[in-house]
Amino acid sequence: MVKLWRHRITIILLILYWLTLFIFAHIPMPQYVQKAGVSDKSLHFLAYLTLTFLLWFSIRPDEKVNWRKSAVWWVFIIVTVYGAVDELVQSLVGRTCDAMDIAANVTGILTGLLLFSFFTFWSAALLVTGIVIFGITNLLRANLAELLPVTNTIFLFFAYAFFSALWLYNMHLYTHQKCTGIKWFAIALAAPVGLLITVKIFSTIIGRHFITPDTIASLGAIVTVVVAVYLWSSYNKSGFRNRNL
Repeated sequence: MVKLWRHRITIILLILYWLTLFIFAHIPMPQYVQKAGVSDKSLHFLAYLTLTFLLWFSIRPDEKVNWRKSAVWWVFIIVTVYGAVDELVQSLVGRTCDAMDIAANVTGILTGLLLFSFFTFWSAALLVTGIVIFGITNLLRANLAELLPVTNTIFLFFAYAFFSALWLYNMHLYTHQKCTGIKWFAIALAAPVGLLITVKIFSTIIGRHFITPDTIASLGAIVTVVVAVYLWSSYNKSGFRNRNL
């Protein structure tokens, strides 16, 4: 039942995401995007990595990519052709066609398919989310924290909350040896905090200022999700024991 609902939600997200991608590619670029100094190549890579993730797991919800089967090549061809045609018709709305944007699309598609050769849905979702957070945070030439401070803080809070939830679900699926207390918290915090530290180190290397509110929002999201899941899990275990007394 859970797999069925997950598959349905993935298909719905694919439709909404693809429609949104099409709309944003065919309207004049907003001024705040221009001010952010957004690298077209980075956005194309992230956009088509995400599109490939949603399309693959809508078609093959429980399978890794198998390069000897036709499904992977159909996904590659469909998304690559769509990206090329999409780029070609952008001139109709006053945007330029760039062969390097098409190359960035193909790079995102191939990166996704290669990742999905090794990882199934939940692990792949975790990786793609981490890549998107890292990319949006660090691959813009302008600092979003200075350009759109409130929007940036909200994005970071929900992004790290989502990443933390995905990590905890992966823990639930793949941690065969049950752990509790401090050990559980250490593992639960490891990946989200590790991602945050990696992002901050890279930001420092490229000359970004250390923004305290953003860090607090990100850590707050991580801790909130981890504590909430721990309390919920403890409550369920306690309730189960009480029902069996």
